[in-house]
Amino acid sequence: RYGLANLLISTVLAGGILFAMGLFRLGVLVRYIPVSIVIGFTNGIAVLIALSQLKDLLGLQPASMPADFVGQLRTLWACREQFNPFALGLGLTTLARLFSPSGIVPLALHSTRGFRLASRMPGPMMVLITMGALTALLELPVATIGSKFGGIPQSLPAFVWPEFSWEGIRHLFMPTVTIALLGAIESLLCARVADNMTDFRRHDPNQELMAQGIANMVAPFFGGIPATGTIARTVTNVRAGASSPVAGMVHALALLLVVLVAAPLASHVPLAVLAGILLFIAWNMGEWHEFFKLRQYNYTYRTILVGTFVLTVVVD
Repeated sequence: RYGLANLLISTVLAGGILFAMGLFRLGVLVRYIPVSIVIGFTNGIAVLIALSQLKDLLGLQPASMPADFVGQLRTLWACREQFNPFALGLGLTTLARLFSPSGIVPLALHSTRGFRLASRMPGPMMVLITMGALTALLELPVATIGSKFGGIPQSLPAFVWPEFSWEGIRHLFMPTVTIALLGAIESLLCARVADNMTDFRRHDPNQELMAQGIANMVAPFFGGIPATGTIARTVTNVRAGASSPVAGMVHALALLLVVLVAAPLASHVPLAVLAGILLFIAWNMGEWHEFFKLRQYNYTYRTILVGTFVLTVVVD
């Protein structure tokens, strides 16, 4: 609605608001978010992640994918004739190997130094490498990062000062506040979810807001769009064995290495394999047993949990 330049300006301003929220210790308000909302929100996000991966799992290639739940279902049905059995086979094989950890490492590597090294690698990483290599070796007709997006840039973005005017900034008040509030809620809920999944120390919500603020104030000058703490990546990291904030730093360094060194290899990664990994993550991040325990709770708790879940999925 406001153009890319104004989006970048709004992001910088929203970063300033996030930093100020942390500075004035408003992050403590997250403590008052009920557990029922956290569970409903987490399960809803898991469903949305799973739904977003179905097109790649089935090998569908719609011209565009709407953001809403019903629109996505309609688009998937409309593109059903594009179904690719090779993509589905890759995705299901990926899921099967992830749900069966003993099958992740090739039999030939057992009792070898290679097996000891491979056994320390996170399951999704090992499957990504083996299934990607298999796809390239057999030249399977499936979409990859390279064929879909043209590969990954191999250089860092340049510093750019976005054009802006003080007259235009006053029209960005509502978008800026919206970005800041959504960024705060998403990041702090993500941190709450991580707390529930690990035995590590509780997060500092004010520090989280200040860090997100700094990131959003800097990223737009390099073409970055608004960023928040994200449940999918966080859960992936925790499930892969992360136990401290250092894992987030390693995550960032790994992305940097992919951009600078491994971009040509990453372009060969099949989207169906990525879809299988994300479906596995979505299944693991959902607290599905809470739906079966609803009868144990009072009417208010049940209404809030189910209501949050439905609104998250249907309204996004």
